[in-house]
Amino acid sequence: MNFGKNCKTLRESRGMSQSELADKVGVRPPMINYIEAGTKLPSLALGLRIADILGTTVDELCRGDLCA
Repeated sequence: MNFGKNCKTLRESRGMSQSELADKVGVRPPMINYIEAGTKLPSLALGLRIADILGTTVDELCRGDLCA
């Protein structure tokens, strides 16, 4: 699963910091760091909020190859 890597790629392409994304989705910044590092997977609800903020889908975050 590429969720963390794809999340980081999209977040950075939108010029957003981890803190900004965390504020927008309602979590603390370390959670975004854990997700991007692959240490934790988000809940479905959090994954949906992240996808909405980044303008993509959970499917694209999970299965897309945005890092290629």
